[in-house]
Amino acid sequence: MEFSHDDNYSLPLSKFESMLKTNNILFFDSEEFENIIHHYLNHGKMSLAKKAIKLGLEQHPTSINLKLFNVEIYVFENKLIQADALLNELYLIDPNNEEIFIQKANILSKKDEHELAINVLKQALTLTDDVVDLYSLIGMEHLFLDQYEEAKLFFIKCLEEDQQDYSALYNIMYCFDFLEQTDEAIKYLNTFLDTNPYSEVAWHQLGTQYYNKKNYKKALSAFDFAIISDDSFVGAYLEKGKVLEKLKRFEAAIESYTFTLKLDDPTSFALLRIGYCYEKLKKDDLAVQYYYKTVHEDPLLDKGWVAITKFYNKKKNFQKALYYINKAINIDSENISYWKLYAQINMRLSLFEEAEHGLKKALELGNYELNTWLTRGDLLIKLGESQTAIYNFEQAAEFYPENAEIEYRLAGLYFSLNEIDKGTFHLKNGLSSNEDYTFIIDELFPEVTNKIQVKNLLKTKL
Repeated sequence: MEFSHDDNYSLPLSKFESMLKTNNILFFDSEEFENIIHHYLNHGKMSLAKKAIKLGLEQHPTSINLKLFNVEIYVFENKLIQADALLNELYLIDPNNEEIFIQKANILSKKDEHELAINVLKQALTLTDDVVDLYSLIGMEHLFLDQYEEAKLFFIKCLEEDQQDYSALYNIMYCFDFLEQTDEAIKYLNTFLDTNPYSEVAWHQLGTQYYNKKNYKKALSAFDFAIISDDSFVGAYLEKGKVLEKLKRFEAAIESYTFTLKLDDPTSFALLRIGYCYEKLKKDDLAVQYYYKTVHEDPLLDKGWVAITKFYNKKKNFQKALYYINKAINIDSENISYWKLYAQINMRLSLFEEAEHGLKKALELGNYELNTWLTRGDLLIKLGESQTAIYNFEQAAEFYPENAEIEYRLAGLYFSLNEIDKGTFHLKNGLSSNEDYTFIIDELFPEVTNKIQVKNLLKTKL
């Protein structure tokens, strides 16, 4: 039970804290101590909770509930041996106390002995009529073991006992999603809604499942029912907006997103989506206005800076686009698409060294698309970095062996360095793979086409 200054329980709490300040020992009954300890644990005040347990046990040395709080502290502090020993003592005194079994299971779970924890919790089920929390705990133990079917069954039991237990409903949906059982999830939610037609969370979850199946009309209907059930449900308005975007109803989507701004503090997600919608409606002034509102609301939202970058990139204002892509990269320097966009913008500004750096970063982060290797290599050729270009294409050849576009480039590079044997080897490979790409030699290495070896090879093949 939690204390507040507006209820009768604030009195023993104030009395206890006054006692600590004055060092005068006052008497509390064991239930008052339990409430005081519970309050401190709920608020994370461990040192005060420990003092209350100590004083409580001095006044009520036989209280099992107070000793169980001691077990809870031991477990929190990872003193599992002490916790286990105390539980064994308590079990001898009160073998039918389900809380002893719950704490025992908690210790086993901490030791990653989840199967044993489940067995202990099932024993606790036989000792109590209040089974909801136990079903939830068993479900969580099954999740630790990646036993999603079993976990789902116990969370369903939770919801059958308490149909307002939305944490159980979320856990059920998590299991369905992990098992990729979208149709089964939809069937379950529809059955649940037959008896709980005003459950906004269930309608919201149903809408999400339909959205995942790209059944946008049914998703829209489900989110509308969620809003009917709770007209202040911000999440439902946001999801409804996403569905309306998919249906290309951008004006309606803006209306749904805008409504969330009235219900709660503005979210960067809603502001960003409004900006996207205005851009789709070709209302560029309003679009960029909302993009700026997005980054003002959350300066660390990289997607906001990228939206502004793409806006100016499309407008061919590459200087501004470059400024804003740098903002996004400063927030998330591991995002491959940002580095590729950075490279593209720099190329349009003829900043070839910077563009090459962007593509190099994309490759280092694992973007091994052929076009990334080719574009970076061509930039290195333009910059006169022949050896680095060769190394780049040789790496590319490991991912794309016998690729004609790579082979012709390697041939041109080696011939330009007068390494005739290597140039001949790669030119023959290129001609064997695809004769249509010989123009690469002309375009990238015009000086090489006049070499007698190249002329003879091309003439022979053609």
